[in-house]
Amino acid sequence: MNFPERYKADIVSAVESIDIGRIFEVIEAFRQARACGRKIFVCANTRSASVASRTLCDIVTRSSFEQSERFRILALDDRSPELDKDHEGASAERRFVEQLKNFAEPGDVVVGISAQDNSIPILRAMEYATRIGCKTIALTGPDGGKLAAQASIAVRAGSTHLGTVEDTHMIICHMIGSYFLEFDSR
Repeated sequence: MNFPERYKADIVSAVESIDIGRIFEVIEAFRQARACGRKIFVCANTRSASVASRTLCDIVTRSSFEQSERFRILALDDRSPELDKDHEGASAERRFVEQLKNFAEPGDVVVGISAQDNSIPILRAMEYATRIGCKTIALTGPDGGKLAAQASIAVRAGSTHLGTVEDTHMIICHMIGSYFLEFDSR
């Protein structure tokens, strides 16, 4: 089997591994957040941030267009301005937490997306969100790592290939967003 065939087979396997029951749990958490006027925060690192969180925010925001009940969703910035150089390491680990401190409240939803499951900035954000009473959702790789263990709801992508995990996260985000665009528009 050549590489493109292997990659395609891995994607198909990863998509088949998605626990649809967990997707419905995420959809329900989003629906409740919308109904109660709660905020949804999405935090992801690097490529996950540029793909999955943007996709989720765009789709869910579009489903709010001209609707009386709207999603209040925001992708946290993984490239926020750094503090001074003496605190660079500490600020990198807490970049999402510091943003959540400004806006998150009990009852909000925090989504952490990480193909590598143990991203320190996302773990810190999930710890903080749990501590203040937010519902936490994780999109992870196949093992879930510490991120899945911290989340109220964990959706795993069943592949060990980083690219396939990221592709599967995008598919998961499309499932969630498209549900609200096509099935549950208000």
